[in-house]
Amino acid sequence: MTDLGNKVVYQIYPKSFRDSNGDGFGDIPGVIEKLDYLAGLGVDYLWLTPFFLSPQKDNGYDVADYRRIDPKFGTMEDLESLILQCEKRGMGIMLDMVFNHTSTAHEWFQKALEGNEKYQEYYYFKDGSQEYAPTNWQSKFGGSAWEYVPGLNKWYLHLFDVTQADLNWGNRQVREELKEIIRFWKDKGIKGFRFDVVNLISKPEIWEDDLEGDGRRFYTDGPHIHEYLKELVKDTEIDALITVGEMSSTSLEHCVRYSSPKEKELSMCFNFHHLKVDYKDGNKWELMEPDFPALKTLFRQWQTGMQEGGGWNALFWCNHDQPRIVSRFGDEEKYWKESAKMLAGMIHLMQGTPYIYQGEEIGMTNPHYTSIQQYRDVESLNYYKILLEQNKTSEEALEILGARSRDNSRTPMQWTDEIYGGFSKSEPWLPISDNCGKINVKAQQDDSTSILSFYKKLIALRKEKEIISKGRITFFAQDNEDVMAYKRNWEEQELIIFCNLRGENSSAGIQPEWNTYRKLLGNYDSSPEIIDLHDISLRPYEIIVLEK
Repeated sequence: MTDLGNKVVYQIYPKSFRDSNGDGFGDIPGVIEKLDYLAGLGVDYLWLTPFFLSPQKDNGYDVADYRRIDPKFGTMEDLESLILQCEKRGMGIMLDMVFNHTSTAHEWFQKALEGNEKYQEYYYFKDGSQEYAPTNWQSKFGGSAWEYVPGLNKWYLHLFDVTQADLNWGNRQVREELKEIIRFWKDKGIKGFRFDVVNLISKPEIWEDDLEGDGRRFYTDGPHIHEYLKELVKDTEIDALITVGEMSSTSLEHCVRYSSPKEKELSMCFNFHHLKVDYKDGNKWELMEPDFPALKTLFRQWQTGMQEGGGWNALFWCNHDQPRIVSRFGDEEKYWKESAKMLAGMIHLMQGTPYIYQGEEIGMTNPHYTSIQQYRDVESLNYYKILLEQNKTSEEALEILGARSRDNSRTPMQWTDEIYGGFSKSEPWLPISDNCGKINVKAQQDDSTSILSFYKKLIALRKEKEIISKGRITFFAQDNEDVMAYKRNWEEQELIIFCNLRGENSSAGIQPEWNTYRKLLGNYDSSPEIIDLHDISLRPYEIIVLEK
């Protein structure tokens, strides 16, 4: 497997990153325009979410052709130029491969609808009457996970939108088709792959109703998942590239296997347990205050568990499916700058590879839309209806979407204080946040105290100090609900990191035998260079990084 070392990945949602031709829709030439900015940030890989040909029912995660660029994003020549320009700047491109399902507009599915039995075997088509779905499983976007096709008298499985039909990985022909797609992009010079919801690709041998939940326990980390991943990696020789799997509702034990070098599956894993600590009773659509003790426990369990098992973490707060972290776990008003920096430092100094989602490095917030007409996300529009059916008022439903919608992170990148934030000269496909006049790259570029400057320091530190990528991690002060505290040790070196999770002063609660350390990094401008750990207190959302 590739050596992850001190690498940092930057995620780009092309549709919202930079519009180069004024149609309100971000594109590949727009990414090329901003490569010097990204190189200046210090990142090593650019993960681009799907730009393949697509009906855009799920913003590109419904792929109609894995080898063609959707004209809205540009051309193959544009992509080849992007790859070349990245290489000149020491960066690589990571593609987002959606291999659990295709769009129903894909040629394979269209042939299946025509009655071609070969291509029906590419998916999960089940015979049955219109009255009874094969199982009671629920789609992750709401409603049944099955759709009936009257002309065929068959149902097909879609764990996500009805236009996203699940592929049958049990069919070797399907697996060979997907391997050829990987080889095609490798030959173009792609340096990494992110695999969307990849731990859902192995479905059960027997189809049955779920009397306890929505069906996920039957297909999550399924019976042949490790076998399929090993085969894919071996036959496409992508073990020399950087690879990451998005793991839905997974377990620590499986992620150790997915990411352990000896297993020869993936470089690392995304898991989402730490981003469910504000789900009431585990329900994404029920709001509650973040449970920080649970957050601390989850980080300790996953960091130490992956460390002991030989696995590797993908470290992240934000992506195209998650709300903005400063709006979620920080304070976007009084302590906007402090909390954004603290949250960044907390995970960048842990064990694993950090991911930065576009705009996170300048502290972009949720947009706080006030009307359902401002939303575009299929999941959000579906759940708005569901919430109303559950007797929520329109105001209550909008409050929930304001905290949970995937559109919160998909608003256009805020480059300047100009109209439309410098993203486009035309009205964007999704309304930009009203605070783009205050929060933008231009305002932070030359400010040494900015959130952007703090991210640059974090990335530079990772490359300068091997302890960050190689050191062991140990958590302490677990009884202090307000403070995340951990140590990194490597050879004779030691770092200690304190993070105040609250908007109030807090004592770190350190035992008297601790000694004096030098401050390496902090998010408050005025603090002593030498810290006496016998009496350490933290200001609201403060992070202090100490070096032995």
